[in-house]
Amino acid sequence: MGVHDTGIEALAAAARAALVREIDAERVWDGDPVWREAFATVPRHLFVPYYHVAGERGYERRWGESPDPEARERWVRGAYADVPLATRLRDGELLSSSSQPSLMARMLVALRVTDGDRVLEVGAGTGYNAALLAHRLGADDLVTTVDLEPEITESARRHLAAAGHRPVVVTGDGARGVPEWAPFDRIIATCELPTVPRAWLAQCRPGGRVLTPLATGLLALTVRDAEHAEGRFLSTPAFFVPLRGDVPSRGGDGPGPGGAGPAGLPGRAREQEPFRFLLALTRGALDPREAYALWRREGEPGRRRYGVTVDGGRVRAWLDDPAGPYVWPLP
Repeated sequence: MGVHDTGIEALAAAARAALVREIDAERVWDGDPVWREAFATVPRHLFVPYYHVAGERGYERRWGESPDPEARERWVRGAYADVPLATRLRDGELLSSSSQPSLMARMLVALRVTDGDRVLEVGAGTGYNAALLAHRLGADDLVTTVDLEPEITESARRHLAAAGHRPVVVTGDGARGVPEWAPFDRIIATCELPTVPRAWLAQCRPGGRVLTPLATGLLALTVRDAEHAEGRFLSTPAFFVPLRGDVPSRGGDGPGPGGAGPAGLPGRAREQEPFRFLLALTRGALDPREAYALWRREGEPGRRRYGVTVDGGRVRAWLDDPAGPYVWPLP
């Protein structure tokens, strides 16, 4: 019984192939087809021995060791659905999840990994993303993954070993990076942050690339040196569990995904996801009504028109041009 049943393994292989075909259809790998083989090979079900599915009565737990064969089949089929999976809850709060595979594929392609790169992943999660990286790079020791919660890193280490990978797994504050394993060529975060941690730039080689969720978007930065980096957002929306640890935070009334917009805005504004991104990006720095007027005046810009500049101690978000006229401070 369990995750190593011959029948379960055959079902997993078929479900994994179907997931790869589904991502194929979205042409996600056009920019770097080598990732297709990683997703076709790395067994996601080994990284989610159980997960929680939201339903009318709260969360339903799906478990690979269930004594019910039909329940085990539901578990393995769900493990290869192109959806995020809630893997760790505490008092009803989501602490950790396995991201949507097609979004993971988009992020890994956008990371622009090349052979021999040393990669830091911030937010170990289940370990699945680290396994994909290790498979792609062909060497476990090129991958370092960090998470604040010892329970998360311990389970990630177990999952990775079960899948035949042993990258460096560190328990610590991801906002501070992992200086003892630096420098890195690439840094990828799989959790939401309010700003770009300065420690990452210091631990990234000049010319390196940082890809991080920020304000419901994905920011791709090119690092110039330990004090300077600049880049733009991808077009892809992204909603992640926030990073826990030593990172600045901001107040404000920007809406979350699915939340109500600020009072005083027209109903249409609350329905426009690109505008909600602008609100999240400028939270605390721009009045919502001013933000809506700007957004309409500038042709309702999408994510690709926004970017971020790190210049010494300052981090600034901007629209179209880092020199202005629309520039906002980040923490």
